[in-house]
Order: sequence, then structure tokens, then C-alpha cells
Amino acid sequence: MIVTRFAPSPTGYIHIGNVRSAIYPYLLARQNDGKMILRIEDTDRVRYVEGATELIEDVLKWLGLDWDEGPIVGGNHGPYFQSERMEIYHEWARKLIESGRAYADPTSPEQIEEYRKKCNTNKTPFLYRNFRPKEIPEWQPGIPLRFKAEPKNYEWHDEVMGDMHAGPEVQDDIILIKKDGYPTYNFAHIVDDAEMGVTHVMRGVEYLSSTPNYLAIYEALGLNRPKLVSLPHILAPSGNKKLGKRDGAKSVTEYRSDGILAEAMLNYLACLGWNDGTEKEIYSKDELIEKFSLDRIQTSGARYDETKLLWMNGQWIRKIFDEQGPESLLARTEGFWPDVAKEHSPKYKLKVLSIIYDRLKTLADLREMSTYFFSDPEIDLDFLINNKFIKKMSEAEIEDLIKSAVQKLSKVDSWDADSLQQALNELLVETGKKPAELFSLIRIAISFAPFSPALNLTMEVMGRETTLARLNAVASAI
Repeated sequence: MIVTRFAPSPTGYIHIGNVRSAIYPYLLARQNDGKMILRIEDTDRVRYVEGATELIEDVLKWLGLDWDEGPIVGGNHGPYFQSERMEIYHEWARKLIESGRAYADPTSPEQIEEYRKKCNTNKTPFLYRNFRPKEIPEWQPGIPLRFKAEPKNYEWHDEVMGDMHAGPEVQDDIILIKKDGYPTYNFAHIVDDAEMGVTHVMRGVEYLSSTPNYLAIYEALGLNRPKLVSLPHILAPSGNKKLGKRDGAKSVTEYRSDGILAEAMLNYLACLGWNDGTEKEIYSKDELIEKFSLDRIQTSGARYDETKLLWMNGQWIRKIFDEQGPESLLARTEGFWPDVAKEHSPKYKLKVLSIIYDRLKTLADLREMSTYFFSDPEIDLDFLINNKFIKKMSEAEIEDLIKSAVQKLSKVDSWDADSLQQALNELLVETGKKPAELFSLIRIAISFAPFSPALNLTMEVMGRETTLARLNAVASAI
């Protein structure tokens, strides 16, 4: 059975690179009726952030990435917090000591720095194995434990990068257990993956250079290697470096607060470094599970493009409305309406949403794009008069046109979209104006917004009383 894992560190917010490292293991496990384990690698106590674990769990739940073993759900291979697995690491460490493949290192940090400077002066690579201490004390708390390398050539297969090899020059006596008794990542993940039966280890390509050291530890412990899967970097929009905070990358929770849908985020990140070989871009979670394959993960970095994410989010807003129904999309909009919408019913909000949803890129766009449906806009005659379709008209002509519109619309018996469109078309004939001129004038007079849905739909939702009152107010202002 295929067993994958997502093993984040609770050291701050969870960014998009972290999340993609959860998506691929999830897809592979689900596709093969396997298991995905969530493991919290919290051994870096200096960088540990209170509440970060709950944030990780929250984001995974939001994206629909449920785990089979780990915090909350439990399982047969716990504990799932590395800080609670100390005796397990120490037990495996003692195996290495007994076999002569690990040693306690009493060397001070100052002395190690001297060794490093000496190598720099001699222009030779710094390898700690060339400076092993002659006097090896018994390992005990307060003394770091190092792996004793036996450098040689290693060959291995990476499921993304292909056949790889490395020579003795990249292998060293890396630290297994730190001075504080906590294991390093280099040691803990190997022990945990073995204990938890992980078959596929997916992580960033930056760990590729450390793989020979990992292979040496697998070998020294008598463990079978799992399949190794190196994921390409997510690159900054410029495409020339790894994406970082300075490049505008936000936490996943910020994107959620900005109105990005979980489906769109999952879709976008899954395709950031992978495709199924077709031109298709919109995938549901089930479609991703069906189509995903390791051999379609690209070897080069994938450039982050927020414009593409926003486009994809707009596609998903329309997809949910059209396929799951207006009520389903409305349920997602809570917290994204303007404050003035609080006094209005869900039924009215649904009417508003139904005519503007196809213009939304994010749910947060509702705040700006729907305010005039809930409260009278401030009359801005400069904005009205300077419109490109209106600026050639005199103020008197504008006033007359608005009054003609009020008179015509007042006689509409049934205030629905079709009847309103018929009245507007008749008004075009009666006034001799072009649609862009007349409709722009009425649209701005009732909304004072840069954009709005079709005029007849806007008036239908807004209602007779509000529409006529706003037109009269503008005529009076002129």
C-alpha cells in the first residue's frame, strides 16, 4: 500500500509552497487507495510558533485534504508530534552508536568555526569528518551526536529528477541529535518515515543535495529506501528565484480572507509544476485524483502568477454558481458583503449575486461591486458629466433625458427584466440616442459605479421605488 506524508514545521504561517507539498502526497495516496499521514515536525523549539499547528490543520481542512493518520484523527503510528517522539529517536541513535556509525561530539562551536576558517584560508571544502575529535566521550544529554560517514559513491532514482548519483565529496558527519536532545530534520524524518511505513517521500528539490547523507543513514540503520520525489521550486513572478515573502507571496489564510475559493487554490497549486499533458486548466479535486501522476511533475521551477490564480478563481465562482446552484455560492459569500448589506435579507443578496457573480474575480470583489444595491450612492455630477458617452451633452439635455426616463419607466406595469428592456428600447427610439449614451446615463445615475451588470437586470433587482427615486435625485441635483 502506498503511504505518503505531509510533515510541516509549526514555525509560522503556512504558505503556498508548504501547501503544494501536501497536495501531491494527498493526490497520490487517494489515487491508489493508500494513506496520507500528517506529522508535525516541531523539534525546532526556537522557531516554534504557538497556534501554528492549528493553522496547518485548518488550512488542510479548508482545502479538503483530509489525512488518515495524525493529529485529531489518531492512528497506529503515533505520536504524530516529533516533540513527543524523543525516546524513539534516542533508541535509533543508540543503534548507530553501537554499530560504530555515530559518536558524541564534545567540540565547541568556537572550535568548529576555527576549522571552517582554516578551510576557507586554504580554499578547501569544509567537511567536518576531516576534524573528528580524537577523544570520544560517552553520549549523554548536552552533547551533540554526529553520524560517522563512510563516504562512497551513491546512485539512486528520483521519481521526478530521474537517475542520480553523487560521490564521497558531498557526504559528511552530520548532526543527528542536537545539544538540547532534539533530533535534527536529517535524522528525525528518516526514523519517522521508517516507523510509519512511508513509501513515498515528497519534498522540495532543495533537499536533493542532502540525499547522499540520507542514503548513508538508511544504509547504516539497515532500512529500505522509500521512493524519493523531489518537487520543483515555486518561482517568484520574475522567474529567476525561489518565491519568497518579498515577492508578494501571502499565507494561504490571507488568500482565503481575500476571497479565493478553496477549489481554486487547490486547482492552481496542483497545476503549478504539474499537468496531465492536455490543455485543460480547470480541475475538481476528484479530477486531480484521477489524472495525477508522478511522471508528469516537471523538473524545472514553476513561476507563480497571481493573475492566473485570480482568473482561475473567477472560473470557479462561475462553475459553482452554474453547477451547484446560486444558493451554494451564496453560502460562500458570508463576510464578503459590504457592511450596508447586513440589514438586507439573504433572498435579496441572492438576487444581487445572481446578476454580478460572473464579474467577480474574488468573493471580496462583492464589497465594491454591490454597495449601490444596498444604499444610495453619493451623487457625483463630475463623474456623470465626464463619462465619455455623456460629456458631449449639455446639462439641460442630461436633465431632460433623465426626466424622460423617469416618465417612461413609471409607466412600466410589470417591473421585470423583459418589460424594462422593452421600455428602454422604446426610449431609445423616442429620444434618438444611441444605446451607449442613454443606457450609460441611466446606469450611472442609479449606481455611480464604474461598472454594473446589464441595466435592465440592475433595475429589476434594485426595484421600482429605488430606481425612480435615484433618477429623480440626480435630475434635481443637476
